[in-house]
Amino acid sequence: MELTGAEIVCESLLKEGVDVMFGLPGGAVLPLYGALAKYPAIRHVLVRHEQAAVMAADGYARTSGKVGVCSATSGPGATNLVTGIASAMMDSIPIVAITGQVPRAAIGRDAFQETDVTGITLPITKHNYLVMNVEDIAPAIKEAFHIARTGRPGPVLVDIPKDVLLDERTEFVWPDKVHLPGYNPPGEAPQEQIDRAAELINQAERPVILAGHGVLISRAYDELRLLAEKAQIPVITTLLGISSLPTDHYLNIGMPGMHGHAYASWTIDKADLLISLGMRFDDRVTGRVKDFAPNAKVVHVDIDASELNKNVKADAPVLGDLKVVLNQLLPKVETNVHLEWIKHVDTLRAEHPLNELPDSQELPPQYVLTQLARATRGESIVVTGVGQHQMWAAQYCNFQEPNTLITSGGLGSMGFEVPAALGAKMGRPDKTVWSVAGDGGFQMTLCDLATAVENNIDVKFAILNNGVLGMVHQWQELFYEKDYFSTVYSGNPDFVKLAEAYGIAGIRVNKREEVEGAIQQALETPGPVIVDFVVKPDENVYPMIPAGESVNEMLEQPPVETSGEKAV
Repeated sequence: MELTGAEIVCESLLKEGVDVMFGLPGGAVLPLYGALAKYPAIRHVLVRHEQAAVMAADGYARTSGKVGVCSATSGPGATNLVTGIASAMMDSIPIVAITGQVPRAAIGRDAFQETDVTGITLPITKHNYLVMNVEDIAPAIKEAFHIARTGRPGPVLVDIPKDVLLDERTEFVWPDKVHLPGYNPPGEAPQEQIDRAAELINQAERPVILAGHGVLISRAYDELRLLAEKAQIPVITTLLGISSLPTDHYLNIGMPGMHGHAYASWTIDKADLLISLGMRFDDRVTGRVKDFAPNAKVVHVDIDASELNKNVKADAPVLGDLKVVLNQLLPKVETNVHLEWIKHVDTLRAEHPLNELPDSQELPPQYVLTQLARATRGESIVVTGVGQHQMWAAQYCNFQEPNTLITSGGLGSMGFEVPAALGAKMGRPDKTVWSVAGDGGFQMTLCDLATAVENNIDVKFAILNNGVLGMVHQWQELFYEKDYFSTVYSGNPDFVKLAEAYGIAGIRVNKREEVEGAIQQALETPGPVIVDFVVKPDENVYPMIPAGESVNEMLEQPPVETSGEKAV
């Protein structure tokens, strides 16, 4: 039986095991939506802004382990996907975005809502397609999913003109396999690379593992733990590597870099070997590269050849799938204890502890995160946007299971926290999901509270409401002579009334003693809940290594009147 192009898209999605997609219809993609109505096995979640569609697909992909799928119409619909696609590209998230395009005869004529979306997204997708013939739809979608999920994952866009979706028909033939002769992601690493890496690990006296997002993507968390425990090597996790090893594991010493734990950054500075696993030496980790880990040799394992020797020169570059590589490496790594090194790391931890909580009548935002950590016991999924709240979540929350911190790491997208939390919850409906937001980022995508209500997506929204654009305000204070131009909000909505307007529970918290009860109330209330934590407006994130500087220029917490309470 011959099918329309739109029906072939739906059949192809079913073949790929897609059971949920996020999107917003428009003229050029209406044929697809007409077909979707006949395919109830694919649940379509209607968002209120296309940016939410792609960010929800991102959160879904991270928690479910599947490819996230989103859709939008041509022109502004497609361009509204761009920020989320770029975020997924930076963080290596498998997404397939399907966009409608104006009819073929109108392409290049500046037709209504025409945009060259494949041209726009070329630098921020792993690959993209403009499908001009109906018989090419199924092969393009099969290739798109294969490319998105294999090797270093990433977003793939499939753009289909309206008339190809609606007017053309052909028999649906699902390809047996993809034919991509130039695309061969690595698996095993060459033996000589494994031998060199093992040699450096066995010789090292002060080794440290830098665990990045690649550990989670490749599901190599068991191998990471085995390597660390076999040779007694401290583990430092990048922002996106957090949750690859339980926070309370005795070898986990936190996050490094600009706003990482001070003792983690000092550990890197004193190490004689960095074993870098699935991380790309981002500038937020390294600071001034020439002064980064000055005493250390580098083993760098990555599936993407372009990352090896790009930012930091590796003494032992290893190209391969991280899980496979670690299983190659483990038998060659000798059992060790590194007792003196572990003692020294403990000394660094004691000399540079995580910040004490300020003693104030106002509510410190750090206190909110410590209480959230206690209440969730590291078992919830925490989703953040970018800024101070993101760093405090990374510093103060604990994570006992893999893929339980979901954040926009590479691109740093404000507004990510609301829609990504919706997708994360749909990917793991068995888990409690907290969306932790600043009041600025929350207002960028709060319209998709309607999506949570309409679909009964049980996400708890914690707003750290300090009335300022926090991280930018902090930079203005420290580096721009306190010129607080355009970072102080005077028109924030009443977030509790906003919750009521959407028909969900809203809770306001002003004092320390109210925090624990509010969190518990939110957890016990069915459905989405907003908790508006009205926190101190002038709290900064410490420690801080200024951009382009080294650990030697680190700004640690200034002296404060403390409550004596320690962070968890």
